[in-house]
Amino acid sequence: MRITIDYTSAVRQKAGIGRYTRNLVAALADADRSNEYTLFCAGQGPTPARWPANFRVRETRVSSRALAVGWHRLHLPVTVERFCGAADVFHSPDYTLPPLKTARGVVTIHDLSFLRVPECADPGLRDYLTENVPRAVRRASRILVDSNNTKQDVVELLHIPADKVSVIPAGVEPRFRPTRDLEECARVRNRYRLPELFVLFVGTIEPRKNLSRLITAYSDFRRQTGLPHQLVISGAKGWLYNDIFEQVTREGLSEDILFPGFVDDEDLPILYTLADLFVFPSLYEGFGLPPLEAMACGTPVVASDNSSLPEVLGQAALLVPAEDTTAITDAMARVLGDANLRTRLADLGRAQAARFTWSGAAHELIDAYQKAFE
Repeated sequence: MRITIDYTSAVRQKAGIGRYTRNLVAALADADRSNEYTLFCAGQGPTPARWPANFRVRETRVSSRALAVGWHRLHLPVTVERFCGAADVFHSPDYTLPPLKTARGVVTIHDLSFLRVPECADPGLRDYLTENVPRAVRRASRILVDSNNTKQDVVELLHIPADKVSVIPAGVEPRFRPTRDLEECARVRNRYRLPELFVLFVGTIEPRKNLSRLITAYSDFRRQTGLPHQLVISGAKGWLYNDIFEQVTREGLSEDILFPGFVDDEDLPILYTLADLFVFPSLYEGFGLPPLEAMACGTPVVASDNSSLPEVLGQAALLVPAEDTTAITDAMARVLGDANLRTRLADLGRAQAARFTWSGAAHELIDAYQKAFE
């Protein structure tokens, strides 16, 4: 097969779908030397790398924004093959499909949060996805999702036959493991000004992550237990985040809650390792990679009991209702007050995280491409 993958997000985005695409394509390059692959990049292509002989990169001078406007707002009938050449299968890992001439379309839908919790979405992005995702899944020969929960959402909300949807969970990179290098730990602690004892959250700062309730729960935790742990909220600013920062100031927690911003990929395993507890009270997830990465690093996890998180985290985390701040507080106190529980969760978490590999995802992806082509 001749397979083209839209690699634009891998070049443009450091985290999120960008990191997902980089890891998946790297695993695919290791797993498949038979099919022919084209990595399509709108605008500047990736940093030159040694790809296998069956991989090539095609760039276009047209920006990704211009293509998105032309394809998904103006609905111009300019096929993607005009930019990247003929293909048997075209895969978009980022929710939408461009016009196709003869290629079979494959699209990845990471979550339907814009439909499940629309009040938490950026209004512009919500409207864009609400218009274009249903069109993409109707046109696609195969739809890929990260979890069974998202598959159920696609079937229920977008009215797609279940046999058209393939579940391909994301993987945890091998570099996510407990770090014992004291110099590296000190470097990361100093770089991000991390306290000695802290509870950690990693993710985009936006309403769906439920940070307002996490802050309330943390405040109650400090008052009730007297434990000295600070709260580190790590991630880039997303949208509708002003209320979160105002809440911290209003509740007098500016000295106890730290916002180091976006943490470089290379520092994430150490950040997870240094944390005493990872808390992820999200209102909705299509997969939930950060708590799984924290588990791989030996950090105990408290997370929400909704959407994909019970499926992904299994019995290796304490799961609580996202809307119940008392339950979040109690779970934090329970884990940080019980060394045996922390050890048990750490052991279970490492085993759970080991089940998710990018190599496994790549082999499942090859099968999905074959089903799309049939």
